[in-house]
Amino acid sequence: MRNGEVFSNRADVAVVGGGVIGLSVARELGRRGLSVRLVERNRCGGEASFAAGGMLAPQIEADARDAFFELACRSRDLYPAFAGELLDETGVSVELDCTGTLLLALTEEDEHEAEHRRRWQQAAGFEVERLTGEEARELEPSVSPRVRSALRFGRDWQVDNRQLISALVASAQKYNVSIHEHTEVLGLRVEHHCVRGIETTRGNLQAANFVIAGGAWSSLIRAKADSLAEATDDSPLTPLIQPVRGQMLCFKSEEVFARHVLCSPRGYIVPRRDWRLLAGATVEQVGFDRSVTDVGKRFVMRNAEEIAPSITRLSLVDEWAGLRPRGESAWPVLGRANNVDNLLYATGHFRNGILLAPITARIIADLITRRDGSPEFDHEWLKAFAPERLHTAVA
Repeated sequence: MRNGEVFSNRADVAVVGGGVIGLSVARELGRRGLSVRLVERNRCGGEASFAAGGMLAPQIEADARDAFFELACRSRDLYPAFAGELLDETGVSVELDCTGTLLLALTEEDEHEAEHRRRWQQAAGFEVERLTGEEARELEPSVSPRVRSALRFGRDWQVDNRQLISALVASAQKYNVSIHEHTEVLGLRVEHHCVRGIETTRGNLQAANFVIAGGAWSSLIRAKADSLAEATDDSPLTPLIQPVRGQMLCFKSEEVFARHVLCSPRGYIVPRRDWRLLAGATVEQVGFDRSVTDVGKRFVMRNAEEIAPSITRLSLVDEWAGLRPRGESAWPVLGRANNVDNLLYATGHFRNGILLAPITARIIADLITRRDGSPEFDHEWLKAFAPERLHTAVA
């Protein structure tokens, strides 16, 4: 097939990036009746989405009720309906597990931090339960005898992220989203404050709207220098998104090891239904290097052993690393570019791409489909995620 034939028709929306965010956005736009083309540089869900732990846990790390916490909780609360729709549409279960999450305190400092978290969240009406160390071990016998106390977050859940990817691909295709894998975007063609098309390794793609959901690669998708000045009057265009490596280990048990997600301030263990256990994760700024290192493995192992010492007796069956997209803050970049009329960003989700997928899809779809340009989530806190706060020059 010649390059010109791949994208012969103009789409309503072109989505750049086929991770969980790009797939969720494309699916939601397809559900609303728009023609959508999604282009992915590798294979869909093959990067950070595939490497994630699948935790839906905004409460365990939150120290205040800020804009990000509100966004994360609202997205988590969408998951039961989101998972149900995907199951109905595709027959694929994302294995939403609502058992809950335990945050374990193993030091005096851990206890002070946990108590602060419990007090403000309970005062704000969020579900959180304090357990003694003995109560935590009764609930989960595998946790360390060094556990002094714990918090149980009954609404911090998990999904199988790889099942989620499969479900999203199938659902998007059901809604006639055209998915083009192994298609790299070479640049944006911008004229008069509007993206006219994108150049790819398989030809040029035209659309009415363009969504950048390229994860850690988002900042590499840029306008050509010769059209930038005309398009933006030399104003910045591209938010700066950097890759952050996370290394993880996978163990296999011969019986149920834990039912809750088990966390400490330093690491976590996520139990799967097939008795696998995911342990993670490092946070490393090493560029686009996805290597698994001995240092990283020791770090993850040490933190997992602190949580549940008996994990050292299990078989290590897999190991991997993913590159999570982090902006200049750890908050996502959501919404329209301030200087290009038909360009939107859905990136920078860092360690929360799986969690924030449902709400990101609805926000971006609302911005594109509402005639007045105001999204359903038209709250003051949504401005905290606007792309203009993270722009960097691209010329």
